[in-house]
Amino acid sequence: MDNINIEIKKGEICCILGTSGSGKSTLLNMLAGLEKPTRGDIIINNSKVNKLSEKRLAVFRQKYIGFIFQSYNLIPTLTAEENVALPLVFRRMRKKRRVEESKQMLTLVGLGDRLRHKPTQMSGGQQQRVGIARAFVARPAVVFADEPTGNLDSRTTIEVMLLMLQIARDNNQTLIIVTHDIEIASYADRVIQLKDGAIIADYAPERPIEIETEMPELVHDEIK
Repeated sequence: MDNINIEIKKGEICCILGTSGSGKSTLLNMLAGLEKPTRGDIIINNSKVNKLSEKRLAVFRQKYIGFIFQSYNLIPTLTAEENVALPLVFRRMRKKRRVEESKQMLTLVGLGDRLRHKPTQMSGGQQQRVGIARAFVARPAVVFADEPTGNLDSRTTIEVMLLMLQIARDNNQTLIIVTHDIEIASYADRVIQLKDGAIIADYAPERPIEIETEMPELVHDEIK
């Protein structure tokens, strides 16, 4: 990283854009507390994440941070419902409530009829929807998405992007997306472009489509 100094607002949809080797994954790992910078601070919710012990950092991530991965990272032996409930297990939530929360979240992403399906019984797009439900189920303040559409076709990519944006906006959550794809970046409120570890551009992109008119049909029941 080369003198990175940024502030991302609560509820902002921010994209970190760059080619392979630009430093975007390193920056993501530092923002999420997976790697520590040699100098400087990462501050989330007034906490210096890079100063936390490993034990306190693990608790902090469970409470404030969600992840969406390119390769889905679902546990193959668990059902969709069980995969989504995992973050709630770490929060020591009672089983009955975990089941209710995971069902509600899967219904929200359009998978209410896939609760008992395991990852191998679902398409790539469905698996990524499970990943999205898992990332958002605990209502974290920040969700990091690392190349979330890299394994999806173009139509499913749009559906997944709009789904993530809608959930984040409905709950005023910060969504930080890492990608090399300029089209994916255009869905964000803000794009931070990196090259050789330095910021070379910071701008608001032009929208590729009217998001309000092309949002997929979702269930809008309030999550309590």
